[in-house]
Amino acid sequence: MKTVYVCQSCGHSTGRWVGKCIACDNWDTIVEEIAVKTGKRSISAPILIKTLSGSEIITPSRFLTGIEELDRVFGGGIVQGASILIGGEPGIGKSTLLLRIAANVVQLSSFECLYVSGEESLEQVSLRAKRLKINEPKIKLLSTVSLTDVVATIKENKSIKFLVIDSIQTMYDSRITSAPGTVTQVRTCAHELTILAKQYGVSLLIVGHITKDGQIAGPKTLEHMVDTVLYFEGENSNQYRILRTIKNRFGPANEIGVFEMSEAGLVPVDNPSSLFLMAHEREVVGSAVFAGIEGSRPILMEVQALIAGTNMATPRRAVVGWDINRLAMIIAVLNARCKMFLHDKEVYLNIAGGLKIQEPSADLAVAASLISSIVNLPLPTSSIICGEVALSGEIRNISHADLRLKEAQKLGFKKAIMPKNGNYSSHDIEIIKLGHVRELREVFNYN
Repeated sequence: MKTVYVCQSCGHSTGRWVGKCIACDNWDTIVEEIAVKTGKRSISAPILIKTLSGSEIITPSRFLTGIEELDRVFGGGIVQGASILIGGEPGIGKSTLLLRIAANVVQLSSFECLYVSGEESLEQVSLRAKRLKINEPKIKLLSTVSLTDVVATIKENKSIKFLVIDSIQTMYDSRITSAPGTVTQVRTCAHELTILAKQYGVSLLIVGHITKDGQIAGPKTLEHMVDTVLYFEGENSNQYRILRTIKNRFGPANEIGVFEMSEAGLVPVDNPSSLFLMAHEREVVGSAVFAGIEGSRPILMEVQALIAGTNMATPRRAVVGWDINRLAMIIAVLNARCKMFLHDKEVYLNIAGGLKIQEPSADLAVAASLISSIVNLPLPTSSIICGEVALSGEIRNISHADLRLKEAQKLGFKKAIMPKNGNYSSHDIEIIKLGHVRELREVFNYN
């Protein structure tokens, strides 16, 4: 019996134990496992080859979940035979969401669902179903950690076309002697379940645990095996949850769905822009409204900045919801191009509502909020702002400008501060065009 030492972070194997993985540089991730024996390759039957344009290839069908936010995230519904991986913090609502999806799917279709729970007993799953007021006879429950039991159940029950695994880290293949949750077990079980889903046309939803740095636990190949990867974002202390698509072979990536956690489970939010904006009774210094694009959806969000004096040799820069390196770039541009020196000031930046902005078109909104806090003057009333700031201080064009303007107009905004060289359709909203970041001072009427 041969043993190997496998990194639980990247899957790299070595012949002896080491404290630091030489492949991913992580410490204390090497675990001893029994080497998996591979048999000799046998000669198989002739392989059937089909042409790409042939009529024998059938396009897989989709089915809706009945929840508009979810169908948007999946790209128009769940594809028959697709494998989907959902990750998120403990207690954020993954099991609640999957049980609601299963209930909606069996109500809208003629097939059955198998809900496999490796972490909870059948009584615990039943208690959650009663709390969510779910009582569907088409949902079959199975409490097991054995991969063999799951495969045998699917093969015996042809009416099951929807499979939920909660979670993949608890699944165990008896052919492998390593413990559940190890890289070998997770990779093997995920591979077997994915092949099973493709062969029998079963839509597969897998729950994945995440590590302390926010990544799905197990080998990175786990995300490559599946068709769709979703991340549940949000704080346990906050009732709002964001379901974001990281990878989707059947739809757009980086699409988001916004939900609110209530006693009845996760309730979709119809108008996320109004959720992330606060109704201010008066103008607020250091606040700017950014019109962002999340996937194919325009969302308005509030960017808040605070400049404070300090006696420390190295002033603090704190960021919530944005890239701290990009904030450092914007501060450098303001210092060099606008003569607004912040080397002796503490800078705090926050994206209200718990959103995380990734697109560079938020540069101008961040710069405006910083300038507003520096000069102690608010932005013009009912105005949005977006644009990418170059190192030279020039403001570059952005994509989907008309979608952003349309969303702002729908929520009652009257002005939009946009890049100078952009092409904009006719809107009932005043567009203030800027070519350089120093022109923001004129917007504040500050000289």
